[in-house]
Amino acid sequence: MRGPWIPVNLSAEKFKRDRVPLIGMGIAVVLLVVMLGVDTRLIVRERGAARHDREALVRLDAQLRTLDGDYNRLAAELRRPASTVVIDRSAFLNLLLQRKGISWTRLFSDLESVFPAAVRLVAVRPYLTADNQVQLDMIVGSATPEPVIQLIQKLEGSRAFGATSVLSSQPPSQNEPLYRYRVSVSYAQKL
Repeated sequence: MRGPWIPVNLSAEKFKRDRVPLIGMGIAVVLLVVMLGVDTRLIVRERGAARHDREALVRLDAQLRTLDGDYNRLAAELRRPASTVVIDRSAFLNLLLQRKGISWTRLFSDLESVFPAAVRLVAVRPYLTADNQVQLDMIVGSATPEPVIQLIQKLEGSRAFGATSVLSSQPPSQNEPLYRYRVSVSYAQKL
């Protein structure tokens, strides 16, 4: 039979329970290695995409240099005195043709078809927009605001006119007994 058991520690240091922390550190090391692999893969992929972007940028720079050269060559051609005279004359003739292209007779006929009897046309100024469309800037007057509202509805419902906006209004005064409205409307007359 054996005697009582006596624990004996023959080591120079006390016994430590290091197994759980070592397992935890091992798991952390494995996770860090996996994350390092994922990050490395992402870096390699991004480096490849950046290389493609740099190549595309080099191609676009070459195209831009070619276009700049073409632009400079054409600009130099247009700056020559002979070209400048032709361009100025062409612009002047185009402006005259556009101004003469609006038929005032047709304009007033179209306005007469939509104007209520109670509304007076005080002023009208046609002009061309940037996209070569005719726009009318009109000042109209009436004794009350209701006929002007009818006019706006008729303008927007007409085939000859389009989008209408009231830019400003003035109530009657001692010198002017009418309500005055500045109206802008698109006009479908072709040049």
